[in-house]
Amino acid sequence: MTTLALLIEYEGTNYVGWQTQPNGQSVQQTIEIAIKETFGVHQQIIGSGRTDSGVHARGQVAHVQLPEGSHRIPMDKVHVALNTHLPRDIRVRAACGVTEEFHARFDALSREYIYVITKQASVFSRTFAWTPELPFDAARFAEATHVFEGLHDFTAISKHNPSTGSYMCNVESCRVEEHADRFLVRIRADRFVYGMCRAIIGTAMTVARGKIKYSDAETLLASGVRSGQAPLAPPQGLVLNHVRYRNGIFDDENYF
Repeated sequence: MTTLALLIEYEGTNYVGWQTQPNGQSVQQTIEIAIKETFGVHQQIIGSGRTDSGVHARGQVAHVQLPEGSHRIPMDKVHVALNTHLPRDIRVRAACGVTEEFHARFDALSREYIYVITKQASVFSRTFAWTPELPFDAARFAEATHVFEGLHDFTAISKHNPSTGSYMCNVESCRVEEHADRFLVRIRADRFVYGMCRAIIGTAMTVARGKIKYSDAETLLASGVRSGQAPLAPPQGLVLNHVRYRNGIFDDENYF
């Protein structure tokens, strides 16, 4: 078997998410069709993470195993060949050969998401950012995001997923960058659970609007009880930006 790692970007607007679903077109399914058309075999691809419907990616990483003899395209042309069979809202940015043991999900050391919040609504950013209703206190928002740094059980602010064995995640950093027309929230963790990023943003925004206190967010997180109190920010502002591996694949590519 030949194992390929793919660096993928996509606009998630028109998809039910990364993972193949029975109720609509997924990013995974679309790429698997392109792999069949390119290499003549139907093989499952495994992504580093399963983004929700409407969530985008700049640096999704996936791996696929191809039977011997099916891979005859030069490695530096693999992404070009795949892209000829992909719609314009999905692009393979790069491809490389990896060991047969490589696993895009389980070998990831960390993942970084960014969330884009614009200060004013714009037709050019409506599918790639959230413009929340004013007023909100930007300083309180930034402070509230730090509640989620460190090792925590994220059960209380995540969606239930029967395939999730543990809701423990180590958030290495959660910081807010303010720019002239927007805020960028960078969240880096060893792993994420379903709905976690959007709940972090939504809860921090609730603090920023003065609806709950900083200490209330701490209490909610520490409760470990899924009560539905954590509001989810809209999906369109969220981007899977960069996935890091011990072997350093794709670290030299451009990210947000």
